[in-house]
Amino acid sequence: MEKKLFRQYLVLVIPGLIIFTIGLIVPLFLSLRYSVTSWDGMSAEKTFVGLKNYVNLFKDKEFIDAWWFTIKFTIGNTIIQNVLALLFAVALDSGIRWQKVYRTALFVPCLISAIIVGFIWLKMFSNVLPEINEWLGTNINFLLFGDSKTVLGGLLIANNWQWVGYWMLIYLAGLQSVPGDLHEAAKVDGANAVQRFFHVTIPMLAPAITICVVGITTGSLKVYDLLVSSTKGGPGRASTSIIYQTYTTAINGRQYGYGSAMTVTLVVVLLMVAMIQVKGLRKKEVQV
Repeated sequence: MEKKLFRQYLVLVIPGLIIFTIGLIVPLFLSLRYSVTSWDGMSAEKTFVGLKNYVNLFKDKEFIDAWWFTIKFTIGNTIIQNVLALLFAVALDSGIRWQKVYRTALFVPCLISAIIVGFIWLKMFSNVLPEINEWLGTNINFLLFGDSKTVLGGLLIANNWQWVGYWMLIYLAGLQSVPGDLHEAAKVDGANAVQRFFHVTIPMLAPAITICVVGITTGSLKVYDLLVSSTKGGPGRASTSIIYQTYTTAINGRQYGYGSAMTVTLVVVLLMVAMIQVKGLRKKEVQV
């Protein structure tokens, strides 16, 4: 009987394991292999160069600039998206009218491809909003993607518009699982609404906060699709993320070995950030 159950488990697990191995594990090991070569991605010859590619990365201004943009985008996105998602979740959990309509309106954008979202906001900033600007007789600069000083803000608007609803649902599920008795007990003790939020609601949301913070951070570090259809890494190189830089280096620049070294550094950073965040946030959960 146990052998039969074990076989049934294998039937369910093996297909996913095969896809995971082919789609993630194998490419990762190939990247490690190619990262110590000067392969151009086309020729049969893969000249071994050791750690030369990794050494050159720290001398590469374009690589450093790409990381700097990615870090700024990640920090901004993680803070704004978490705050907005939590605020919307609290508002919808308060029993306001038409909450199902609002919930649907906020969630729908995350069903749209990031490529399409990029096109939508490119048109919004370059056509729709400037037209509204003229109608109102105002002089607001909506061409956010066309200026290196405002392109980050424009991308944050587009990305938050797409994903806030998704993380809002996670916070909303967490809020609805908070026992009402805790709030009643806090009321009896004289706690006002703000005190109840920070001393009852937030601690009880610790697992949801962990999921959202880690998910938003790692997702932001991997931003690529949105840039392809909206800014193409510009103006200049002002919005070139690390993945966009890796793609242009490996594919367009035919420096597959060098691009693989960039990929390996990204994977290492993703793992380190995720581990640090999970460890730190889990401690908060245990304390609660």
